[in-house]
Amino acid sequence: MTTVTLARNAMATRFEVVLHGRDAVALRAAGEEALTEIEQLENRLSLFRPHSEIAHVNARAAREPVRITPEVFGLLDRARRLHAETEGAFDITIAPLMRAWGFQQGTGRTPPPEAVEAGRALTGMHLVQLDGSEFTVRFEKPGVMIDLGAIGKGHAVEKAAELLREAGVESALLHGGTSTIYAIGHPPDQPAWEIAIETPPAMRQTHAPLGRIPLCDTALSVSAVWGKFFEWEGKMVGHVIDPRTGQPAGSAVLAAVQCSSATDTDALSTALLVRGAEGLEPISKLRPGLRGWVAELHGGEVALQSSS
Repeated sequence: MTTVTLARNAMATRFEVVLHGRDAVALRAAGEEALTEIEQLENRLSLFRPHSEIAHVNARAAREPVRITPEVFGLLDRARRLHAETEGAFDITIAPLMRAWGFQQGTGRTPPPEAVEAGRALTGMHLVQLDGSEFTVRFEKPGVMIDLGAIGKGHAVEKAAELLREAGVESALLHGGTSTIYAIGHPPDQPAWEIAIETPPAMRQTHAPLGRIPLCDTALSVSAVWGKFFEWEGKMVGHVIDPRTGQPAGSAVLAAVQCSSATDTDALSTALLVRGAEGLEPISKLRPGLRGWVAELHGGEVALQSSS
């Protein structure tokens, strides 16, 4: 049995894959193909790549229907369904609000109320028309933007994992920035891959991980407010914005979701962070076998709750 580890930077993060098997050459080839797939998806999905399909949509869809590839259309349609399932807590039109709060390409700032209201007026899936017969996208008004930052990484991990399976890989762990992970099979001599849910960075020297989750042929995504944040009036203001209110996510500081699809876990962990503990039960019912965790900060300590 041999182990191959590969890594590549894409989607503003570091993707890594660990593969176990008997043929190191075949493992390396499969891993390289999977990472190349992630890079190619970034070129199609990134908000910041000027020649991507999403940049093309954002530039033109307020004026006319924009045709996109069936795969990208399918992802947008899936995002629309997830928006409905989460009662608006997951929303790919969040970009105007992210810009208002200074998180789109910065570390954040407190905006004036009028900037938040202007962002809210441009946010919502009701402003996006998807025509499945023509594979086109149209915006209801200028200023609407699509941002796949809360689902694109999971989609890329899922597609890469599919390529690894097609190549015959039976034991692998693939992650994007440690926030979305997919486990194929299990490591040699172990029943599952064990993934730790870490405490906030400032507490890691003195506190053990919040929990350890065994993964086998399933995905896990973690969303946390400390990925990008700023301090305001003594509080941590995280980069996850509630699209329903235009305000940063409230009581929860971390949310994690485990299910069979990395695309779904990426989106649903964001939605769960937005909704907090009250979202545990409804979100856990959205997919067979789905499990969710929410961490909240109380008196300087982090308490982790899980779905039943």
